[in-house]
Amino acid sequence: MDLDAPLDPEEARLRPTYAVVSRSRLRANLAAVKARAAPARVMAILKANAYGHGLEAVARCLAPQADAFGVALVEEGITLRGLGIETPILVMGGTWTRQIPLFLEHGLTLTVPSLARLRDVEEAAAAHGARAKVHLKIDTGMERIGVRYYNAESLLEAAAASPHVEVEGIYSHFANADAEDLSHARLQLERFLEVLRFYERRSLPAPPLRHIANSAALLRMPEATLEMVRIGILLYGVYPFPGGPRTVEVKPALSWRSRVVYFKVVEAGSPVSYGSTWKSDHKVRLVTLPVGYGDGYFRSMSNRAHVVLRGERRSVVGRICMDQVMVNIEWGEAWNGDEVVLIGEQGGARVTVEELAEWAGTIPYEILTAINARVPRLYEP
Repeated sequence: MDLDAPLDPEEARLRPTYAVVSRSRLRANLAAVKARAAPARVMAILKANAYGHGLEAVARCLAPQADAFGVALVEEGITLRGLGIETPILVMGGTWTRQIPLFLEHGLTLTVPSLARLRDVEEAAAAHGARAKVHLKIDTGMERIGVRYYNAESLLEAAAASPHVEVEGIYSHFANADAEDLSHARLQLERFLEVLRFYERRSLPAPPLRHIANSAALLRMPEATLEMVRIGILLYGVYPFPGGPRTVEVKPALSWRSRVVYFKVVEAGSPVSYGSTWKSDHKVRLVTLPVGYGDGYFRSMSNRAHVVLRGERRSVVGRICMDQVMVNIEWGEAWNGDEVVLIGEQGGARVTVEELAEWAGTIPYEILTAINARVPRLYEP
């Protein structure tokens, strides 16, 4: 999209702060993941607004490639069904009992983490004259949701005997697949495989989809691939941990940009922004950008972050405000309307989401998912 070209009335309403998502990079990233995981299936994780990239647009883009989608909330699954997407959708988060009929109505797959929830699903499916598709959740060391691995047999037995429940899959989740020391992850995998031996011991067919591997495990633990992998952050072109193996080549799909809306000269010794936390010992030029912590540009990055303006990295100075941020360009040039890169590349210089995470004292996942809904998403082919 040429942002210097004349805008039509709809485009003219867009803010000068926006995110740009590359569909071609999303497709290429998924293709690279599928090549690494083959012959296993790939579940593309779309929770939290597709990691900030836009749920509806990303789902439409990847539906022809993805073997399944994973979401956190039943509402997300319903939204995808409303788009006409027929791809299998697993809702991975905890479910309120009253929501179970929604799964049946919209053809969504439930996560069943306990005997009590299995009974709820069986009763609801029987009442609706339906058969519910479920994935059983095994807690192998995350202590979040799921039946503990050493108590799992009773759930597996009951699920196999439930006439209105189809056990399509069984899964667990790594707590430390991104850690330098993989001993806990390997212990979790061992526990999960032991649970799965239930089916062999009872001469029962195992669920067709066994899955535990996330992005980090795909890169580092090929033995965890099994029949399916669940891929989130890697799909969006961000590696799940710094310094790890790059056994799948992906590129960031999202860039975050803004525009200069004000320019001024600030005298030496004159403090900038709330709290007067920054001042220069010499005269400088500052520009103001219409972005702030109300957009997800974290206040904790104040006096630490950098942006790219006219192909050069420039420092964010003073406290980041709710809606505005100031950038020191020293004695460089800038004009109102100049594009400024918050995440991405321009003229050979770049700022990465990993850097924003470091400046904010968090992880790239939080940076991406925190980009507020008031930031328009524009989509390239």
